[in-house]
Amino acid sequence: MPKYAQEILSLIWECGRHLTAEQIYMEMKRRGSRVSQATVYNNLHTLTAEGKIVRISCPGRPDRYDNTSRHDHLVCDACGALSDLDLSDLTLTIEEQMGQGILSYDLRVHYLCPACRRTRVGGKV
Repeated sequence: MPKYAQEILSLIWECGRHLTAEQIYMEMKRRGSRVSQATVYNNLHTLTAEGKIVRISCPGRPDRYDNTSRHDHLVCDACGALSDLDLSDLTLTIEEQMGQGILSYDLRVHYLCPACRRTRVGGKV
C-alpha cells in the first residue's frame, strides 16, 4: 500500500471522527506530511473503491470518511453532525424478511442534535 494511503487509513481508524477530505489533508499537514490535496483525494477514492474505508454522503454537505467497522450513524438534519450509533446487527433480520442474502446495509437515523434542538425549541432539550 502506498505511503500516503497508509497514513490516511491510519488517521481514519485512529481519529474516531468522520473527517472530510479537507480535514484529512489539514491533519496530515499538521503532522508534518508533505502530501498534496490531490493525493489525498486520489487515495480516498482508491481506499473507498477497495472497501478499506467508507464514504458517507449527506446532501448539501461534504463527503466524510469512516472506518469499516459494523456500525450505524446518527445524522443531525439541521447542522449535519454525524455520530456513530451502535445497534444490534440487523443483517439476519433483513435477510429473513427479504428471503435472500444481502451484502451490507447502511442505516442512518436522522434527528436534531441537542444543540440544534435547544436552538429550535427555545432552550429545551
